[in-house]
Amino acid sequence: MVALEQQSEQPAIRVSGLRTQFGRQIVHDDLDLEVRRGEVIGIVGGSGTGKSVLLRTIIGLNPHTAGRIELLGQDMDAADDAAQLRVKSHTGVLFQDGALFSSLTVAENIQVPLAEHVTMPASLMFEIAEVKISMVGLPPDAANKYPSELSGGMRKRAGLARALALDPEILFLDEPTAGLDPIGAHDFDTLIGDLQRTLGLTVVMITHDLDSLYAICDRVAVLLDKRVKVGTIDSLSSEPDPWIRDYFHGPRARAAQHGSTTHQQPE
Repeated sequence: MVALEQQSEQPAIRVSGLRTQFGRQIVHDDLDLEVRRGEVIGIVGGSGTGKSVLLRTIIGLNPHTAGRIELLGQDMDAADDAAQLRVKSHTGVLFQDGALFSSLTVAENIQVPLAEHVTMPASLMFEIAEVKISMVGLPPDAANKYPSELSGGMRKRAGLARALALDPEILFLDEPTAGLDPIGAHDFDTLIGDLQRTLGLTVVMITHDLDSLYAICDRVAVLLDKRVKVGTIDSLSSEPDPWIRDYFHGPRARAAQHGSTTHQQPE
């Protein structure tokens, strides 16, 4: 493992020369991406560009045919099972709609990663679950409810509580505001921003929500032609590519930009 002082100088995530494909279909080719520690980066792109495929590949759920993926300084392809498990214990993932286990209560869902990675009494695991439930803004009685008893927004918050169970350094979010009404989406953006600042998280967020980009993202990675172009919203807005231009200068982008300035809180 890399020394801690060296780790702190390295990016949280480094993807080099990545190729992913399904049969003959190449989704990403020679893709490079670095995510800085402590930043919020949004990943956007048109339909079929492989946004969720990229996230699932980085976290090890999809295989890649070429390239290298490093998480927290660890080459995940070169790591043995024990080293991979250690790194994964420092990451949390929120899938679309929470992806909760329907047969488990919210508290039991949150305890799943705890049971996988650490050994502790059941009573302590339940206490941790209660803390995470409060952390994401759910009422205490949500602990004993099943996913089917929750609204869509509450399921997302429960999934976020599970993603935070192990106090991760990196948080991956797949379309976190999809399916939420504008107020719910705004509240979820605010929650992510507050948690990121409080916990010092590195956040990688797949999204199509322009409001989220303007509200909480430090940089944006745009998937184009099987690779990514990374920059701030301001720098990307001057790109000549037609898709980027339409995305950042269309009516929805102007509305999102106006909303971000209108609702900006004083520091």
